[in-house]
Amino acid sequence: MKRRSFIAALGSAAVWPLLARAQHWERAPRIGYLGLSSASSTGLAAFKAGLRDLGYVESRNLQIEFRFAEGAMERLPGLAADLVGLNVDVIVTYATGVFAAQHATRTIPIVMASAGDVVALGTVASLARPGGNITGLTFFLPELMAKRLALLKEVVPTMTKAGVLLLRNNPSTSNILETMGGTARALQVELQPAELLGPSDLERAFSVWDDEQVGGIVMIDHEQVLAHANTIAALTKKYGIPSIGPLELPANGGLMGYGVNFSDMFRRAATFVDKILKGTKPGDIPVEQATKFKFVLNLKAARAFGIDLPPTLLARADEVIE
Repeated sequence: MKRRSFIAALGSAAVWPLLARAQHWERAPRIGYLGLSSASSTGLAAFKAGLRDLGYVESRNLQIEFRFAEGAMERLPGLAADLVGLNVDVIVTYATGVFAAQHATRTIPIVMASAGDVVALGTVASLARPGGNITGLTFFLPELMAKRLALLKEVVPTMTKAGVLLLRNNPSTSNILETMGGTARALQVELQPAELLGPSDLERAFSVWDDEQVGGIVMIDHEQVLAHANTIAALTKKYGIPSIGPLELPANGGLMGYGVNFSDMFRRAATFVDKILKGTKPGDIPVEQATKFKFVLNLKAARAFGIDLPPTLLARADEVIE
């Protein structure tokens, strides 16, 4: 916004109160960070790095109020309400935290560091003109899950049943299963979904999948899944069921990972915060969608499952873990 236009807008009741504070730096702007896990998450580190790149130094020219759910998703609404009560200038969050923040406020700007399916769920009006108080970065989660199913079928061509690990109470679940359903029918694969709330759900889900003789498992992107990546990888070996999921999965002993680089998205989220603090309304900032995807294979895990990975698949991999 040009300075002349900005000054003229100050007399309008419609102008956002935060603009005057941010533009004139009467005080250091204050960001509310709503995290699903803990302060040690790689996403938070990447976001802070992005802020530093733009010249923001915490406790000097920027304040950050942190709220972490520590894996307890039911705490998100209350934590979001806390940040709204503090009247922060911007709330930064991701995944299911976006829905909690949106429910808590329709006026404070919200930046999505990463979120899936935001147009279909009505989180934003469109990617080009999000409208409202939300902008940020997105990736097409349903399509990503369908692609994972197709890759898994390439590796396990005899697979006729596939387990799908989802998150309980996730608004995207129905869209994910609908999109995966089209791919599953084309591949002649039956989907066996299970919803994760806590660690105890994992053993139960794998036991059911083992009884149902599923040939492989497709896993959703979520910190609840990433937090238990080691346990999940161990369970896939225990039950002899190959899996595909987030990029972190093969690094923890899983077979395959296909997805976006979330660290890059969180770092990029800092630029959205910067634009808002400088006066741009979030509804006028186009939502950016991930365009780069990475495919990772774990050869050691493949040997443990007795799988000979096709040379064509190995050639397409961006990274192969020996």
